[in-house]
Amino acid sequence: MTHLASQPLRIVAVHGVGYHDRRAVTEEVRATQRTHWTRYLASGMGLHTNRFDLDFAYYAAALHTGPIEQGASGMEELDDPLAKELMTAWLEELGAPRPVSQGALTLPLRYAASWVAEKFSLDGRLTQLFIRLFFHEVARYLRTDDDPARLAAREEVAIRIAEHRPRVVIAHSLGTVVAYEALHAHPELNVELLLTLGSPLAMPRAVFDRLTPRPTSPSGPLGARPTSAARWVNIADPGDPVAIPPSLARFFTGIALDLTTPIDATFGFHHAKNYLSCAATAATLGPYLGA
Repeated sequence: MTHLASQPLRIVAVHGVGYHDRRAVTEEVRATQRTHWTRYLASGMGLHTNRFDLDFAYYAAALHTGPIEQGASGMEELDDPLAKELMTAWLEELGAPRPVSQGALTLPLRYAASWVAEKFSLDGRLTQLFIRLFFHEVARYLRTDDDPARLAAREEVAIRIAEHRPRVVIAHSLGTVVAYEALHAHPELNVELLLTLGSPLAMPRAVFDRLTPRPTSPSGPLGARPTSAARWVNIADPGDPVAIPPSLARFFTGIALDLTTPIDATFGFHHAKNYLSCAATAATLGPYLGA
């Protein structure tokens, strides 16, 4: 199919954790984030924002359908057993030593935050806030294969793709998991490129072993590029503690490019803004824009 360079590149964006806003209606969040993500992409490529026609798949609301947690912002520990289990698996993959007095599911959040902050030279308080937010939302999504919240989040992504008919799907962080499953669940969708950024898809036990469809092959567990995506490119900062391990090609077949490249020197190495505006993203999207 021939695409004129003057035509805006149609994209569906799939966000990571931390996007839920209970005070705003869905369309307001989508409109605001559509503007932000378009600006980040345009800035990184040195192009005008009108070169992009971006829709935003806002699935976070589907993960926050229960009662509002009272005092959640002040919690010192993870109160969800699954969230704590996922955090423990993540720490073990990072190589964190387990305190002698702590069992497999009793590692305290403060210990995790302290160790990760020291390993990656991060601010301890911000690291604790991020870890709590990340694993609460990941646990909400991955609780069971047929959990209503998981299915609703996945369907929101599929609906946005079906309606917007993008050439490219760009997914970040937890959004890479949602997009991967949505594209697998809907082989009728047709996108030219799946671009995953800062992805935890290969995180052993915490994410990889909980994916649907379950990774499998005669030689060992392997995921696969969704057939609805013609091409898959993955980008990860080598210092991104969420993209563990940063390379997906050992765990998934059909990845065209698996790029490990520095995005930002501070904790910004996991921010969507920095992934979207980095040189690797610009180089990946350039051919689709005629740039």
